[in-house]
Amino acid sequence: MSGGAPHQRDRQAQLSAAIAESWSRQVSWLQSLVRFKSLPGEESACQSWLAEEFGRRGWQVDRYTLAEQPTAHLRGHADCRLTDPAKAVQVVATLAPAGSSQGGRSLILQGHVDVVPTGPADMWSHPPFAADIVDEWIYGRGAQDMKMGICAVVFALDALARAGLKPQAPIHVQTVTEEESSGRGALSALARGYRADACLIPEPTGNMITRAHTGAVWFSLRVKGHPVHVQDAQAGTSAILSAFGLIQALQQLTARLNEDAKTDALFGGVVDPIKFNAGVIRGGDWASSTPSWCELACRLGVLPGKPIATAKAEILSAVTDASKSDVFLVRHPPEVVWDGFQAEGSVLKPSETEAVLGRAHRAVFGTAMRERLSTAVDDTRFYNHYDDIPGLCYGPAGENLHSFDERASLKSLRETTLVLALFVAEWCGVE
Repeated sequence: MSGGAPHQRDRQAQLSAAIAESWSRQVSWLQSLVRFKSLPGEESACQSWLAEEFGRRGWQVDRYTLAEQPTAHLRGHADCRLTDPAKAVQVVATLAPAGSSQGGRSLILQGHVDVVPTGPADMWSHPPFAADIVDEWIYGRGAQDMKMGICAVVFALDALARAGLKPQAPIHVQTVTEEESSGRGALSALARGYRADACLIPEPTGNMITRAHTGAVWFSLRVKGHPVHVQDAQAGTSAILSAFGLIQALQQLTARLNEDAKTDALFGGVVDPIKFNAGVIRGGDWASSTPSWCELACRLGVLPGKPIATAKAEILSAVTDASKSDVFLVRHPPEVVWDGFQAEGSVLKPSETEAVLGRAHRAVFGTAMRERLSTAVDDTRFYNHYDDIPGLCYGPAGENLHSFDERASLKSLRETTLVLALFVAEWCGVE
């Protein structure tokens, strides 16, 4: 334990003991959560299990789908073809304040259950949904991103209950979907009326606070070609080869954007903060015919402060200019489809919420909470950038994000659970 007033040290000892008492159950709980194959569009079973777990704790549970709660009218909305809104289940569990005293501040604790695809299973050392534990690490897709964060939230609240400390303000525990593709899950909770004095999202930040994150634009390129038998290839065109030319043009755009980013007040010291990725490619119908079609799914980063409309215009300009050197594409321009993330970058302003979290972090780690700049998107933008709610992104540590052998640190999970319990106790107040 670190310093602080005697009652604060006593509270930390209480909560630490409560976490220790239920530690084996917490690890088992996380294993159960990781074993759900909650890929995009397949999160329903996982969400039903969580709803039952929350209800068993006496929390008020609201389970709904994106089809039941439209978000198109809200700033930050983005369409996404990857999932069926009628099957995209969201869960919000509310802990009502204890007794008549409500002197604390309300809080949203949010995590996402959707996980990215695993890639070839034989490239993993452990099956991606087995939740194997080796040397204080739990392996599995979603273990790090971000089911360990959800686990920390649930068992931090359990620790408070076990220690007899009852929050004095409402707490909304939200498990959402589409964080990896659009953010509609988080936005739907706001559309449904869930608001609070602050929000904390325990993404795997390695116990650092995210000071700012870049935005992202998802788009698809639909490219046409002139199909002929391969024996007459010179008389036709290849949509796949034409698509490669567009990729090169977008790489050149990215290089220019990163050169400009060197003067950015926040990200100027980050090497190449603008990331471009051609993540999916499909095309052609026959090995002996020049392909008549090709579709690319792409992603380009956006610095905080740049409007999405400007980023889109830059993408369209790069694609249009590159098409001018392709004889077929001049007459048959590629189609650009905006689908998925249309997310602006966001900056976290210093606040009392952050100060409270910083004190909880220092109590556990004995050092000041460090900050990070992220070149990925997280859901705090809906609170910081689109609404007037301080949104903190802070959570435990893991490795191999979106890669093979993704894994979460159990040591960090335990430490973060204590940090979150201390944070809730001070922010919300307890009796």
